[in-house]
Amino acid sequence: MKKKVRLPRKIAGCLLLAMAMWMIFSPTAQATRNMPELYRIAVGQSWDMDVGVAVLSSRDQRLLSGENGKLQAISTGETEVTINLFGLFPVKRVRVNVEEDIRLVPGGQAVGIALAMKGVMVVGVSDVAGQSPAKQAGLQAGDVIETVNGKPVMTGEELIALVEESKGKDMRIGFRRNDEKKETTLKPQLDKPTGIWRIGAWVRDSTAGVGTLSYYNPQDGSYGALGHAILDADTAKLLPVRMGALMQAEIVGVKKGQKGNPGELRGSFLRNQRVLGDIQQNTQLGIYGRMDAPSSLYPEGLPVGYQESVKVGPAQILSTVDGEGVKAYDIQVTHLSRQQSAAPKSMVIRVTDPELLEKTGGIVQGMSGSPIIQNGKIIGAVTHVFVDDPTQGYAVYIEWMLETEDTQAAENAA
Repeated sequence: MKKKVRLPRKIAGCLLLAMAMWMIFSPTAQATRNMPELYRIAVGQSWDMDVGVAVLSSRDQRLLSGENGKLQAISTGETEVTINLFGLFPVKRVRVNVEEDIRLVPGGQAVGIALAMKGVMVVGVSDVAGQSPAKQAGLQAGDVIETVNGKPVMTGEELIALVEESKGKDMRIGFRRNDEKKETTLKPQLDKPTGIWRIGAWVRDSTAGVGTLSYYNPQDGSYGALGHAILDADTAKLLPVRMGALMQAEIVGVKKGQKGNPGELRGSFLRNQRVLGDIQQNTQLGIYGRMDAPSSLYPEGLPVGYQESVKVGPAQILSTVDGEGVKAYDIQVTHLSRQQSAAPKSMVIRVTDPELLEKTGGIVQGMSGSPIIQNGKIIGAVTHVFVDDPTQGYAVYIEWMLETEDTQAAENAA
């Protein structure tokens, strides 16, 4: 009689042990543990864990509906999805936001960037007659001079004229340092060899370069490009935008990337000077503005893939690296960072396409902004290359570019 009792206990114990081992080591269990507390999906998209014996069930079938673990987003709203083991045992609950279906036209075109700053940036200080008025007044590289004696200063020429008009009298300098407004007073010095009044500062009021268009939004004509900020070459400070132009560019040459020596695309956009749009914002996650509708490999657009749907594995980038225009090149997404707020370096990618490796050696300067496509969605944009390995680089989630664009536009409007 005792043996009959022990056998069911042994069977139950084995089952419990097997289930415990499954919860620790199975692909389904690992996927479940890695599932975020909040999952976002757009109307029209589907959610399928695609592993093991887990089954998804939605609390609100009006928002998410389906069977056999595959759910289809029907309408916007917030609901909850339960992940069930064998369809019977709930092991995790996930909040789900069903978002509006945003379709973006992926870019990949080389674009010229001509930007005029809001104010003039100090890029260095120098002596005049043995002293530097700018340094004595507390100015330093990276400061942006915005006013002189209360008058707005937009260009280096305007600053030179105001300094000359001072004839050595004290000048009130309004400037911005790291988004903080400050004021100081300096006294120009006469440069006797030239007879010119100077403040002992090198300044810059504009910049130009070549990058890549990330996306175009046909709903409002907006665009995003670069995926990272335009920084001053000498101070590494973000350049504030007064006005700017996005221009059609052509690639005239390529310097291949090598270990320890990043390559670059050599582009030209001043020859034809065809303006595609304006530049309204320069942010840590790219430049933004309005432009005319561009040609695209995906003229009907692609849905946005939120970070929860991005997977380690194959993808493509769209880029222009020669006179043949935009082409798709194979890459691998090798690492993902699950980020709670907008930040760069969302993922690591590796170029695997033999044609692109032959042409550029991997990722080079000028390819920043190249959109990334995975599973029929636009998921991000290239931002930086690994200096010690040009076949690898960082990319930003496309959702962060969209969020940054909206946030900056709201701040500008306010």
